[in-house]
Amino acid sequence: MPEPEDARPGVVDAVPGEGVAPAAVEDVDATLKDESVRELAAQFEDEKPGRRLGGVVEVGVTAVAAASALLVLWQVFRPLAQGGQYYLAVFLSGVLPLVFVVYPSGIRLRRSPKKDAFASEAPADADADDVPAKPAAGPTAGDWILAAVTLAACAYPLLPFASGGYNAFLDRQGQLDPLDVAMGTALLLLVLEACRRTTGWVLPVVCGLFLAYDYYGGYLPQHWSLAHLGLDFDQIVDALYNSQSGFYGTPLDVAASYIVLFTIYGAVLDASGAGAFFVELSVAAFRRSRSAAGRTAVASGFLLGTVSGSGAATTVSIGAVTWPILRRAGYPADRAGGMLAAAGVGAILSPPTLGAAAFIIAEYLDVSYLAVLGWATIPTLLYYLGILLAVEIDARRFGARPVALRVRSPWALLGRFGYHFASLLVIIVLLALEQPATRAVIYATILAALLSFLDRRHRLTPRRLVTSLAAGVRGVLPVVAVCVAAGIITASTTKTGLGPQMSGLMVDWAQSLASGHTAVIALTAVFAAVALTLLGLAVPVTASFIIGWVIIGQALLELGIDKPATAMFIFYFAVLSEATPPTALASVAAAAVTGGKVFPTMWQTLRYALPAYLVPIAFVVTPAGRGLLGFGGWDDIGFAFAASALGVLALSVAAGGWLLGAGPAGIVARVIAGLAALALLWLSLWTVVAGVALLLVAALLVIVSASRATPSLEEEPA
Repeated sequence: MPEPEDARPGVVDAVPGEGVAPAAVEDVDATLKDESVRELAAQFEDEKPGRRLGGVVEVGVTAVAAASALLVLWQVFRPLAQGGQYYLAVFLSGVLPLVFVVYPSGIRLRRSPKKDAFASEAPADADADDVPAKPAAGPTAGDWILAAVTLAACAYPLLPFASGGYNAFLDRQGQLDPLDVAMGTALLLLVLEACRRTTGWVLPVVCGLFLAYDYYGGYLPQHWSLAHLGLDFDQIVDALYNSQSGFYGTPLDVAASYIVLFTIYGAVLDASGAGAFFVELSVAAFRRSRSAAGRTAVASGFLLGTVSGSGAATTVSIGAVTWPILRRAGYPADRAGGMLAAAGVGAILSPPTLGAAAFIIAEYLDVSYLAVLGWATIPTLLYYLGILLAVEIDARRFGARPVALRVRSPWALLGRFGYHFASLLVIIVLLALEQPATRAVIYATILAALLSFLDRRHRLTPRRLVTSLAAGVRGVLPVVAVCVAAGIITASTTKTGLGPQMSGLMVDWAQSLASGHTAVIALTAVFAAVALTLLGLAVPVTASFIIGWVIIGQALLELGIDKPATAMFIFYFAVLSEATPPTALASVAAAAVTGGKVFPTMWQTLRYALPAYLVPIAFVVTPAGRGLLGFGGWDDIGFAFAASALGVLALSVAAGGWLLGAGPAGIVARVIAGLAALALLWLSLWTVVAGVALLLVAALLVIVSASRATPSLEEEPA
């Protein structure tokens, strides 16, 4: 029997409250799956949108992608006997050619006559609904040729009739045959083109600069610290094509062993209806209050981040659902956009499914993924504390209105659809039981697929399951292209020693401007933060982290900062590039949803996300800051968390101009609160004491000012 209509989860409709206009909220599941929403999200991700495929091409891509997914699953339980690099070569042979089929070149040499012919078919006065849908633009002949050459270059080391077999190919390391060099050169060019198609020109240009440094570095004056002996072209190709530090290095290993499993899990979880449930639960949880609209947006971003690895995609998804509510509550477009963007970026920082760079951290540091989740927990709590304080302040300062929505009880939603949390809990429990992350996520994926049968609309039938597996692999294609390209950078730094040289220069600059070890660390951290932010403006998060680790991170390690703090510092600033002007992809995406102005939306995002910029510096600069990553005893962790939470509170007063429970803060009170935040986030005993004192002074000024204000400025109950 079909389910009764009232069994559908989420927002039923809106009803007017006392003096409040109803909010027009559509069905959440339909909104999130709307093609226009997905296309808008794709436009603002680090990766470019792919083609809409159809017919035989779509079937073929789905088949190859699903087969690649099965290979990944097989590798977890029955690793290929030839070793990890052999598996990476097989994996790359399956997925890299798909990039040229799925992603268009974006280069148009001439106007397509077919498009004009199609456009002329519809009469000028035809209704839009009467115009036939434009057929999907499939791969061109050039795309198929590039895909075929990519397959040949990737599979060449594995083929006995071509390279003599995998073992023979490895035996030629350092002494490649001319055919080896030719195939390696072809793969190098194809990797750069795949990266350009999926992420744009910047990362290929960066890789080109590293290659130029490899080749021409020997011509630099040898007394320069950046000079090296130089590499000839065969050596460069050998390092990339026939070693574990190039194309088949750690970045690709992480993408092929971890990230693809989590994208498959996210695709299955989303297909089971979890994404819609998370947003619907957020809408239901806060009901009617002045700040309910803002809380809903933030909670939606946090929960939806479990099935989306992109800040921009999460921003668009939650914005499509919650922007009508925010608008009815009285939020200006720029301010609402800033809130949505900050919530979307937070999705990448939030356990249990962090961004792709988190898996690279686990691999680089040789720790479990659970350890990385533990390091991220307190900073994530502080990040969302800052956003929620900003939401509460804005609701009071700018007079947000409550919006009455007739929604099902959150307890009823949890009782009917709460099983969507089960697979997330399984990941945490299995990691805590010291199961490998790969197996934990596979078991969680199986559970999510089985639980989908509890909802008739989202049952993962065999056909839908294959589609979800293929969608997971297609979702990882841009990451694979970035990770293979990042192998060019890591191989270059390994062969030339560029990382230690750059870190030495950075430390020398800091030492020339400051004296004392702590001051040098603080200045180096600021230099590193600026460099990482600028780097993140140009390249995707994953590539930004890898480049930052091999070059910038070495400076912090040289000064005695431990690896976990250094890695998380780089991770946070790489992620925050999505919220940093002047690019701030998440902010641009939010402005596209709300119709707000781009740059005001960016600055609002910066205000909401401000704690995330200061907390990483805190756990790098001060010894007590390691407590924010969960190191030390409970007293150390508690002190670091309490002081930082007070620091975030002080930041909210300084940035938002309001003290909750008291009223508006004047200029003097805001400046004092800002100084209090800096003192509190230094995390030493005496600076914390000074910060608390300054915060009390700021609070006293606000209270005195509020007591003299007119009753109209007094805060109404939420």
